[in-house]
Amino acid sequence: MDLDLIKSKLPYSSPFLFVDELITVDENSIVGNFTFNEDLDFYKGHFKDNPVTPGVILTETMAQIGLVALGIYLLGDKFTEETVVAFTSADMQFLKPVYPNEKVTVISEKIFFRFGKLKCNVVMKNEAGQEVCKGVLAGMITNKL
Repeated sequence: MDLDLIKSKLPYSSPFLFVDELITVDENSIVGNFTFNEDLDFYKGHFKDNPVTPGVILTETMAQIGLVALGIYLLGDKFTEETVVAFTSADMQFLKPVYPNEKVTVISEKIFFRFGKLKCNVVMKNEAGQEVCKGVLAGMITNKL
């Protein structure tokens, strides 16, 4: 499946789409990136006079690239407009702050994909190649109600 096609099937749009580019994908992994523009609304109050990307946004970015986009690829032709890749759990470690205008790369490796459940080890790195956060994300594939 074409990387741009996968991105077009993501169920998000601006300002809640945290995927600029998908770089590689195969049966076991996916890599993509996103740059946190300084104009994003959450920087206005997190933190006052010292904006930092909230952990929940870092987790969401990792889930969009490392779980949902990979799930769309793994489903292939079985992915339809009725399909939902739903985020179910996260066990995250936050190691370094991510500031406005930083570009991050998300690397996700599949742990398993069976019975409609997808679980992945996901790492986010900054442009210097340093890990800023990592964890295990899980989701399930279902149809819209």
